[in-house]
Amino acid sequence: MATDWLGSIVSINCGESLGVYQGRVSAVDQVSQTISLTRPFHNGVKCLVPEVTFRAGDITELKILEIPGPGDSRQCGDSQQMDTAMPGVGCQVGPSQNGTGKMLKKPMSSSAPQNIPRRPDMKNQELLISPQQQCSKSYMDRHMETLSQSKGFRRRHNSWSSSSRHPNQVTPKKSGLKNGQMKSKDDECFGDDIDEIPDTDFDFEGNLALFDKAAVFEEIETYERRSGTRSRGTPSEKPARYRHDENILEPEPIVYRRIVVPQNPHKEFCTDSGLVVPSVSYELHKKLLAVAEKHGLSLDRRLEMTGVCASQMALSLLGGPNRLNPKNVHQRPTVALLCGPHVKGAQGISCGRHLSNHDVHVILFLPNFVKMLECITNELNLFSKTQGQQVSSVKDLPDTPVDLVINCLDCHENAFLRDQPWYKAVVDWANQNRAPVLSIDPPMSETELGIDAKWSLALGLPLPLGERAGRVYLCDIGIPQRVFQEVGINYHSPFGCKFVIPLHST
Repeated sequence: MATDWLGSIVSINCGESLGVYQGRVSAVDQVSQTISLTRPFHNGVKCLVPEVTFRAGDITELKILEIPGPGDSRQCGDSQQMDTAMPGVGCQVGPSQNGTGKMLKKPMSSSAPQNIPRRPDMKNQELLISPQQQCSKSYMDRHMETLSQSKGFRRRHNSWSSSSRHPNQVTPKKSGLKNGQMKSKDDECFGDDIDEIPDTDFDFEGNLALFDKAAVFEEIETYERRSGTRSRGTPSEKPARYRHDENILEPEPIVYRRIVVPQNPHKEFCTDSGLVVPSVSYELHKKLLAVAEKHGLSLDRRLEMTGVCASQMALSLLGGPNRLNPKNVHQRPTVALLCGPHVKGAQGISCGRHLSNHDVHVILFLPNFVKMLECITNELNLFSKTQGQQVSSVKDLPDTPVDLVINCLDCHENAFLRDQPWYKAVVDWANQNRAPVLSIDPPMSETELGIDAKWSLALGLPLPLGERAGRVYLCDIGIPQRVFQEVGINYHSPFGCKFVIPLHST
């Protein structure tokens, strides 16, 4: 009985591991319970071997796609022609317009089994075979039972009925599909010949040139004007949500020039946020400090504020929290503080006291004078209560490079100090030490600077400093806004949330 199924086209599902095989039955062995397929296709791709054999235990489902009729060998050609064609599609029979049968030969590509569809509704498919095929319903059922019992295959229920169609016609009857919807999908997927696929690469640049962006954007803008939408997109877009720190109000125009001085500034600077900070002359700067002192900003307050701001900047230059850490006691920084016998020197002594309070090793150089200013005497009295070291000779300064040199030797008025032997010796030591230099309130003239600075700290408003002053920083020493207005300066604070800000040359 099993030999009656030879030549049938079947689809064998072997599960997820082996996949689905399709081909024509070439042999059925009842003893070893195997079935062999010739010219097999595995998951829609033609196999390299001419024949494959399956065991009954490996088969999950078996579907009969086509049953050969008595005249198939005559109509479909010899075995060689069947080998070169797709399995089961070398010969196809279809009805003609006048109702009589007509042979339709459809050569197909050998790359994919187009005419053997793998349809999800094959369990509901029925095959209608005419009585002229000499295969009645009971006869086919009996053979199906024999094959199922002897092979252990999963038997699929098929119902057979007589039809008045052409004797050689095998018509699949689809259930739940309209106008051959499934067939059209199969043809869409498997209908293209693999030999017809072009070998040339897709021309992305050529196809991109066909896209007219200007016309598309013009169409979008026209749609937006008609619909009243502001941003591109569909009108049903949800409004943008703002974070808690975002400003949802329309901002006012930013005014970058908020400080106006009565005289034309020789040089202008700008902050990181773009605010313009003009420079002032030494006479105007001196007048500003005198008016502030008259209103209560005494010299002692100014020295304290300058010392705090300068020490904050110095601590940042020394490494900040990475360097000044309790776990880093073996890397205690050393600062050489060079001060002269004037107010600028008193500002440096105040800075040294704050640095020493922050566990920085401070070496203060101050020459011996018979009579010192009162502000210097007060600052030295406070500095002596710290762990800082005070020296009056250049020989007592360290021979090895220090971490930072703070220069407070120069002043704006006492130019005769530059001719003193101690001044020249200290300048030579600083230039040979190779340590970076921070100058506090340096003078304007380039010739008055004996030591080239890497950074310079200006007080309140900057002076027109030259290139030897290095990068200029500005510190807030607490001058009220009305004091600026009293000397003719229209002032708005550029500091923001900081007390020391960097300035950039414009």
